[in-house]
Amino acid sequence: MRLLVVEDEPDLADVVARSLRRDGHAVDVALNVSDADLKLRSAGYDLAVLDWSLPDGSGLQLCRDLVSGTQPTLEGNRPRILMLTARDAVEDRVLGLDSGADDYLVKPFALTELSARVRALLRRDTDTPPVLAVGDLELDPARFVVTRGGRRLELTAKEFSLLQYFMASAGRVLSQEHLLEHVWDEMADPLTNVVRVTVSNLRKKLGPPQVIVTVPGRGYRLGD
Repeated sequence: MRLLVVEDEPDLADVVARSLRRDGHAVDVALNVSDADLKLRSAGYDLAVLDWSLPDGSGLQLCRDLVSGTQPTLEGNRPRILMLTARDAVEDRVLGLDSGADDYLVKPFALTELSARVRALLRRDTDTPPVLAVGDLELDPARFVVTRGGRRLELTAKEFSLLQYFMASAGRVLSQEHLLEHVWDEMADPLTNVVRVTVSNLRKKLGPPQVIVTVPGRGYRLGD
């Protein structure tokens, strides 16, 4: 999944981003509201981690704008929102949630809890269970484990993230552009064949029979 971390403390933003990348997510960072606005207009995010207080505005207001549709996003899709702030008063938490945030985490926090909350938010309002299963494939995001027919597979972080997205979207045809938008971050070059190469490597590790099929002219599909 592709995430946006909006946090004005560069060191904390880097720690959060690196932690979420270890979980297999593609993560971009914005240090202020203006930067976040540009990124939200140009990339499709599944979840945004928002700090409340930012140097050029309010993360709370950005949350409200995302929920109301006032804040433009790519294709009009608004990401899930996790407020990440030092404001720990009950009334602040209530205000954050009432403003449309899907969850609220107070600083300081444990990175393991952040990871768990992100996983829970990405599953919310979907039929996605904690452990994904398609045929003889099983993927456990919390333990970073993939098995096929009971055999554990050794995948890179990007292969794991790509397979997770395929399994969460089983049966859907996903174009290379869509996969690049949701599995890779802003550093990926859209003119390269990185998606095709990663899909090819993933197929080899999954082994026969092939479960990721190419749909000519449209993209790829996992399962029926």
